[in-house]
Amino acid sequence: MQMRQYQECDLESIVALANKAWREIRKMSRQALGDKIADVLNPQGDAVSKGEQVRAMALKSPENFMVCEDAGRVVGFIYFWMDQQSGVGEIGNNAADADCGLKGIGQMMYRAVLSHFKANGIKVACVSTGLDPAHERARKAYARAGFNKSLSSIRYYMDLSEYPQPQAE
Repeated sequence: MQMRQYQECDLESIVALANKAWREIRKMSRQALGDKIADVLNPQGDAVSKGEQVRAMALKSPENFMVCEDAGRVVGFIYFWMDQQSGVGEIGNNAADADCGLKGIGQMMYRAVLSHFKANGIKVACVSTGLDPAHERARKAYARAGFNKSLSSIRYYMDLSEYPQPQAE
């Protein structure tokens, strides 16, 4: 296995990997939020929405992607960004192919990005993930990588079709 910068020829592989990796997360989100909200948040459909988000990020900021490759095949990807002024680097969407039979993909990706951050003068690294059961593997992977400080938050949603229309004065 090796880490390398994203290349344009990786696009369809990372899109497919994102859709596969977020399958259970999308299922859980739909159950928690209901169809109306889930359809607004993922208008392309649950099966392809994460891949399309990742596609847009790769087309906009390809320099912020790395891939993990094994025998010429993409087995993981990681998106990140850095704020040089604040000294903070953030890991964004990332996924490893759980069915490829290889261990350590995630840790290799995190090490590569954290080393990149450090080489670029970044002082603090952060990553966000869900507190739900569908994100449990991600939380464990980030802890193994050394992320040992956290702040909890919650994001609320409301279907505004159920909100009363304001009264005219």
